[in-house]
Amino acid sequence: MSEIKKLIEKLCPNGVEFKKLGEIGTFTRGNGLQKKDFTDEGFPCIHYGQIYTRFGLFTDKTLSYCSSDLAAKLVKAKKGDMIIACTSENVEDVCKSVVWLGEGEIATGGHACVFSHNQDPKYVAYFFRSEHFFAQKKRYAKGVKVIDIKIGDLEKIEIPVPPIEVQSKIVEILDNFTELEAELEAELEARRKQYEYYRNQLLTFDLPDGKAGKSGGVESNVKWMKLGEISMYAKERIDGNLLSTENYVGVENLLKDKGGKTSSSSVPSGNAIKFKPGDILIGNIRPYLKKIWLANIIGGTNGDVLCIRVSRNDLVSSDYLYKCLSSDSFFNYDNSHAKGGKMPRGDKKAVMEYSIPIPPLEEQERIVSILDRFEALTTDLQSGLPAEIEARRKQYEYYREKLLTFKRKTA
Repeated sequence: MSEIKKLIEKLCPNGVEFKKLGEIGTFTRGNGLQKKDFTDEGFPCIHYGQIYTRFGLFTDKTLSYCSSDLAAKLVKAKKGDMIIACTSENVEDVCKSVVWLGEGEIATGGHACVFSHNQDPKYVAYFFRSEHFFAQKKRYAKGVKVIDIKIGDLEKIEIPVPPIEVQSKIVEILDNFTELEAELEAELEARRKQYEYYRNQLLTFDLPDGKAGKSGGVESNVKWMKLGEISMYAKERIDGNLLSTENYVGVENLLKDKGGKTSSSSVPSGNAIKFKPGDILIGNIRPYLKKIWLANIIGGTNGDVLCIRVSRNDLVSSDYLYKCLSSDSFFNYDNSHAKGGKMPRGDKKAVMEYSIPIPPLEEQERIVSILDRFEALTTDLQSGLPAEIEARRKQYEYYREKLLTFKRKTA
């Protein structure tokens, strides 16, 4: 930090100039690329939906390709350009971006734009994750269920533009934080995969015909039943006056990758679908995001969230059913029956046709107990790797904000 301070005092002693993004580069809105257009090989491309789920701040490889004929019609990004998702379900994710650092051009499509500029690409990427950027984009974000930002508004957002030498030094420091966090995340991901493996083992039963089977090597009497035979969709209503940002759950505040929920940014007026402790809430828009939460409070939700309630407590516990519905096999099934292009929606009828293995309640309790212990190793923010990652992330965010805060140059 002292080195950065000396560099700033040397190169910009009177402060740093702030410029609008439209003054340092150009935005080009994409169109025409859908997931159905992906091919096994061809012209490399990035779909806007992948920016939320598959990429970090920068990449030199794509995950997808499209035909050369289609690519000829699409907007291209060259090395150093930023691809920005202009549409999202929430304010937090809108304007998520990835910088292309690979050689050659790549294509992108609708709901995304390409930002070409003459600054350090990584510096701009880090700025897009800063509190200063968030505060500005929030003013321009429009919409309720679908949030969008227009290119004309993106152009108005201000960015501090220190000399390239200062930008490069800031990038060097933040890259070190990012690398350390990435190493911890990789180790945590290995543990998550281990957890998924044991969950699959424990929830895999040899015989789906009602005879004796095995779960985790233990003999069990198990039968298979459709989800609709042991549960139902909640239909009760709750008065909107009883809801707050803490007990209202919409798709936007369910966390992806089975991360539970966070506080809602708003609470709609009027009545809502009532959920109770033990109910299982699943995001029904873009099911591939794997949004699921086991309720531990009374609250309300809407029609974009499936609220599943156990109806046969004599056969299945809500904790066990939650483990089954948190599996990748369920979300793969749910996604395979989803309908729609831009914002696919799960098929509520098909969901209730999903088959669940039902061992005796005591066996369910054993499985839940084992999985809870494994899950704590990968999710507990008070201990182990998750706690260390959280500490690193807070440290990184602290220094990012400090490094990207400059005295404004006066005329």
